[in-house]
Amino acid sequence: MQVNNKNYRTVWMKDSSVFLIEQNLLPFEFRIYEAKTCLDTCMAIKTMIVRGAGAIGAAAGFAMAQAFLADEDIKKAAEVIKNTRPTAQNLFYAVSKVLKAKDKQEAVKIANEIADEDSNACKKIGEHGDHLIKNNAKILTHCNAGWLAFVNWGSALSPIYAAKRKGKNVFVFVDETRPRLQGSQLTAWELAN
Repeated sequence: MQVNNKNYRTVWMKDSSVFLIEQNLLPFEFRIYEAKTCLDTCMAIKTMIVRGAGAIGAAAGFAMAQAFLADEDIKKAAEVIKNTRPTAQNLFYAVSKVLKAKDKQEAVKIANEIADEDSNACKKIGEHGDHLIKNNAKILTHCNAGWLAFVNWGSALSPIYAAKRKGKNVFVFVDETRPRLQGSQLTAWELAN
């Protein structure tokens, strides 16, 4: 997604830091949060700096990679990460997948693959769903299932973005605001960008 003419993913890793869009500040302020350690990334997951299944999963994979890079007790780190959001299935998937890494480089590689898989799957949702959206369509969304909830593109919003890129006029009604005004604040902000 573009913000101020710059492309961003919701969560990414560079060197040993994980960078996340600070969703608790939206729509009033756009800021990137830098998580320098596994525990910092865990805090970002727990405090909802990052939200949404795909984005949480990617953040968890990156947290595991950070634990590998810092020579932490990997099994203990995995338990700490799992306890940040005990209902997040993408989180458990990512932790389990990175936990199988043989070394630091493989942990980082697997974590990046998890993020890329999420982004690519969401892009395909948009490509496959675009044909369902006619010009001048009016669409109702529920909660936040856009770019901010995933690494990139989003799920329910991805076909809307694809339709818009093809020049279709689309109006979106945004509802559902639990637990932190996610529909009215995050989805509306995202669509405006």
